[in-house]
Amino acid sequence: MTTSAVVFAVVLGTLHAAHSVADHWVQSQCQANRKGLPGWTGRLACAGHVTTYTLTALAALLLAVAVTGITLHPLATAAGLTVSALSHYIADRRTPLRWLANRLGKDPGWLDNGGGLYALDQSWHHGWLFLSALVVAA
Repeated sequence: MTTSAVVFAVVLGTLHAAHSVADHWVQSQCQANRKGLPGWTGRLACAGHVTTYTLTALAALLLAVAVTGITLHPLATAAGLTVSALSHYIADRRTPLRWLANRLGKDPGWLDNGGGLYALDQSWHHGWLFLSALVVAA
């Protein structure tokens, strides 16, 4: 296995774990309740969440580097974390995901009452974490 493949595997696993911790443990209830609201209230709550989310990911990557001995390029790591942060902000503002779900013909009842919006949110994040890990490993 090549070095970049090892880095990709470690980074993807690390970002995935950090995502779950940051989204469900680190995020404040206030951020969770407000991040999708219109205007500055929602924007600021979402920005606060994305900041703690990204810091959690960075801390997890630093721990992974310390334990595994992998080497991460600082600029590639910053670029990967930026991809993760921006994509996370877009999804957590809610409107873009709902717009996309509507365009794809997703059932509004499933979105709002069947856990669909949460499922789409999490799958969006996982897809972007995959791309973020590729950026870090490149």
